[in-house]
Amino acid sequence: MTTLQQSTVLVDTEAAVEEHDPVSTRRRTSPWRSRLVRVTSVVAALVAWQLLTANDVRVWLRFDTLPTVTDVVSAFGTQLQSDLFYLDLGQSLIRILSGFGLATVVGVATGIALGRSELFADVLGPLTELARPIPAIAVVPVAILLFPSDEAGIVFITFVAAFFPIMVSTRHAVRALPTLWEDSVRTLGGGRWDVLSRVVLPGILPGVFGGLSVGIGVAWICVISAEMISGRLGVGYRTWQAYTIVDYPGVFVGMITIGILGFATSGAVELLGRRVTRWLPRGERA
Repeated sequence: MTTLQQSTVLVDTEAAVEEHDPVSTRRRTSPWRSRLVRVTSVVAALVAWQLLTANDVRVWLRFDTLPTVTDVVSAFGTQLQSDLFYLDLGQSLIRILSGFGLATVVGVATGIALGRSELFADVLGPLTELARPIPAIAVVPVAILLFPSDEAGIVFITFVAAFFPIMVSTRHAVRALPTLWEDSVRTLGGGRWDVLSRVVLPGILPGVFGGLSVGIGVAWICVISAEMISGRLGVGYRTWQAYTIVDYPGVFVGMITIGILGFATSGAVELLGRRVTRWLPRGERA
């Protein structure tokens, strides 16, 4: 076979692979079309909300009791001009970043130990499996009794919420690593730390970031709930306070703020994950 014939076969093969490859198909999709669809869905939801609430529609669901979009936007504008809003925002971010950061370090280390050490799995494995089904928000009474300040208790609850998804994902990722990789490093004279740094840590990154994405979402749920129960400041505390004084536009301002914060932090975790694992094929990163 001549060089020209080999090149023709190679091109035809690549074209056939791309034709049946869903990743390649997604790559050809216009990003502007996807963004337009997303923006349109949000705008449609806002229009429906405005129409249902402004016209006092009551069809089983009582839309006439909810504030309109214009009321919420007006309340949001007022909040943005208040220093207290930014104080609450900063307090919630400090709590979530402290608890989530601590959970990341401890969760990844614990997951690696559970996946690599049979003794560690025998000693702490049963305890983690017993504690994992307990909702983190159920730990609020324990946190109030255990810690001398509400602030430390809220950070602890956030830590517990994020710890288990991160730990479980890391443990599964460690156990799923092919033993051939470790055997190859040991055959070349590598020791335990070489295996850990060259095989385990790079190999589990996709699984770890999957756990981080889940953990940050659960952490937001629990930190907001904890702020509502025992907080002094924070978005969750301010949202609950707005509800107690029947400030329903303020409640929706709090809900939207929580959604934006959760969206931003989750997006940051996923972006970091894509940057850290950019050496992987796109399909494996996904």
